[in-house]
Amino acid sequence: MAGTSSYPPQIAMPPAGTQVAIISPQFCAPYPVDLNIVRKLMTLSEGSFGVTDVNGNIIFKVKGKLFSLRDRRVLLDAAGNPLITFQQKVGFYAYSPSFISLRVRQMLTAHRRWQVYRGESTDTTNFLFSVKKSSLLQFKTKLDVFLAHNTKEDVCDFRIEGSWFERSCAIYAGNTNTIIAQMHRKHTAQSILLGKDNFGVTVYPNVDYAFVVALVVILEEINEDRSGED
Repeated sequence: MAGTSSYPPQIAMPPAGTQVAIISPQFCAPYPVDLNIVRKLMTLSEGSFGVTDVNGNIIFKVKGKLFSLRDRRVLLDAAGNPLITFQQKVGFYAYSPSFISLRVRQMLTAHRRWQVYRGESTDTTNFLFSVKKSSLLQFKTKLDVFLAHNTKEDVCDFRIEGSWFERSCAIYAGNTNTIIAQMHRKHTAQSILLGKDNFGVTVYPNVDYAFVVALVVILEEINEDRSGED
């Protein structure tokens, strides 16, 4: 089971007893949970992410397809069972006329979103939520998260803000100051020698930590995609 942690004082948290279960209530703990996420920087293999608890036990794995037409990832539990599928939605880029410059098409596709489905299906009946940049040009990371029932998308259900370069981001409930999880960079000798990028995530009590891991993976994908191409 994931490890426990304390959280910084003077931070607004979800009300006691309020459960934020997006993927499954089984991933909601009544205490803060610390996770360690390792991204392999130099690999051509599937499984570019590993998620462990503070004791090094594998909690989740992320499997991806490098050369698919649509970037697709699958979040697996420790036993290898698929929990959710991430898929990048094909945007304007695929249909933009050839006379539009590459740079313009890249800017137009900066709003591309990732859609998340339950299990390995991408059927609309299994749609859970989507994530996209809140604006085209950003000096700091800001993503909006919309749950499946929020079809109007007037107000986001969750948002991610911070500095991805510093791996210092927080996940908030809607447009409030209520933080449900925070991430931070972890420097270790092993990460430097083995070419791995380590960062930690603290998930607050009664918050679905599988959901938080999904958001962190999508955050990584959005920030690493510099070309604007699928």
